Amino acid sequence: MADNSSIEWTQATWNPVTGCSKISLGCKNCYAERMTRRLRAMGCRNYARAFRLTVHEHALSLPTTWTRPRTVFVNSMSDLFHKEVPVDFILRVFDVMRTAPQHTFQILTKRSTRLRDLSPILTWPHNVWLGVSVENADYMYRIRQLKETGARVKFVSFEPLLGLIPSIDLDGIDWVIVGGESGPQARPMDRFWVEAIRDQCLAAGIPFFFKQWGGRSKKRTGRLLDGRTWDQMPSLGALSGN
Repeated sequence: MADNSSIEWTQATWNPVTGCSKISLGCKNCYAERMTRRLRAMGCRNYARAFRLTVHEHALSLPTTWTRPRTVFVNSMSDLFHKEVPVDFILRVFDVMRTAPQHTFQILTKRSTRLRDLSPILTWPHNVWLGVSVENADYMYRIRQLKETGARVKFVSFEPLLGLIPSIDLDGIDWVIVGGESGPQARPMDRFWVEAIRDQCLAAGIPFFFKQWGGRSKKRTGRLLDGRTWDQMPSLGALSGN
């Protein structure tokens, strides 16, 4: 958990679940797995089981202790809709988010099928944003399944972006993030892939956030796209259901 996250599009992280398993191309060089090794070596108790999926009862109430409103990335070190996370625990996570309306919670998943299947039994408060990760055109089905959920705010993270996605149905999508892979084995991202998504967002009037070019040193490659940063976020007043 961190109250001052280094992730550009959020302010804090909350990890009632840690650990995960790889299911698609975007998982190959997982930053969370790499960070888990470091945290375990430092003696952090939440990572004693390394990257094996673990639920943390003691972490559930953490957001209720934060009085200052902030945006909170839920499970930056895992995936809330992983098949090994009990349904009852997912429901309890949603209960906490509902009872902390001062915060905006951002959930990101690659498990869009389980997300869609569980959506009817979940209560979707206005302060919960739901997103799916899409690394190339082979995983566009995640966007379709996201749209089938009851989330008030829906977003897509194209990170790590690994290929050209020339045509995206952005109807019903409130926000788009794009980023390149970072770390020692980072796979390259083509500028044209980024511009193609950016231009589709501009045409559709969708807020666009460019997170990073990535590479071995993301600080060196930076965040500039066509000479500027793109930090657009959803306008809460314009979102349906709010």
